[in-house]
Amino acid sequence: MNTRRDFLRNIGASALMLQLNSLTTFADSSDHHEQPYQGKVLRVAIMGLGGYGTRVAEAMKDCTKAKLVGVISGTPSKIKDWQAKYNIPEQNCYNYDNFDQVKNNPDIDAIYVITPNALHHSQVIRVANAGKHAICEKPMALNAREGQEMIDACKKANVKLLVGYRMHFEPRTLEVIRMRNAGEFGKVMFFQGQCGFKAGDPKQWRLNKALAGGGSMMDIGIYALNGARYMVGEEPVWVTAQETKTDPVKFKEGVDETIQFQLGFASGAVASCLSSYNINHLDRFFLTGDKGFAEMQPSTGYGPIRGRTHQGELTQPLTIHQTVQMDEMADIILTNKKPIVPVNGEEALKDLKIIDAIYQAVKTGKKVPLTI
Repeated sequence: MNTRRDFLRNIGASALMLQLNSLTTFADSSDHHEQPYQGKVLRVAIMGLGGYGTRVAEAMKDCTKAKLVGVISGTPSKIKDWQAKYNIPEQNCYNYDNFDQVKNNPDIDAIYVITPNALHHSQVIRVANAGKHAICEKPMALNAREGQEMIDACKKANVKLLVGYRMHFEPRTLEVIRMRNAGEFGKVMFFQGQCGFKAGDPKQWRLNKALAGGGSMMDIGIYALNGARYMVGEEPVWVTAQETKTDPVKFKEGVDETIQFQLGFASGAVASCLSSYNINHLDRFFLTGDKGFAEMQPSTGYGPIRGRTHQGELTQPLTIHQTVQMDEMADIILTNKKPIVPVNGEEALKDLKIIDAIYQAVKTGKKVPLTI
């Protein structure tokens, strides 16, 4: 309710400002109206028509550089529903058995893999072998070995591999990164990332190690991990971690309930992060240096992202993350645009290497050195 109320308030304020502009100013501004986009459009098929796939599809309605043109699903009824809702032609519909045939379909440029984690590896490699660009939801794979194989397959096929790091395009997040790069926080000393909620249905795939590859760390802990890297602006050189499990029935062996992990950086900065499937209201980043700080809460949710620094509130425009992500990814694929924070397979591989080390640290109780 707060989000909608804030949105309406902002719209009302914008309308009032337009009314207060003079006719001369209004006439002058007409010369600067943005022209409709007339460049290339990335034609995308979504693989996996679940909750997040639906969110991406809805967001893509407002994209200018990316368009939903195809679907891949193991559920025929979902395909029919999506065909009707998004006007998808029959020849652009596939299932998990026959989607290799997309190789012969010139109307699809890229496939966005939004399936359970354990399926990413084989599906992205099949996408690459079909000659299509791959966009993969995070985590990219179950471990670094799988991730490297996916990168290698896409390079061999001469297609791009991007990963759904939507926060890398979020305006308020990018403002904090800009401030850090400009030295406005001074020497960065400490980062804290908290990501968590109470997991619901115990039968969901996220609580199945065979499909998820782990528990909270793979699903939401990756936000704190990736956030530590782009907020601090360095790669960590060591990690320690501890697991807490209060419900071994719901969170079976290999499915972590809560993990705390600590990262050390060559500059001397440290990070303390928390990932949980059993604690609500955890969505906060905090960064501090010797000249200032940044706090974001919510920090990684679907929106709106809120934040402040020692200079005041962050006021950059609120966006639909997936809309911006898909338009930006279209530019990356079609024009080789370089994003401020990478979203390629190599970026995702770094996270996977650290996650591997986090699980090793949990198991051994030792500090694990990192080389990424």
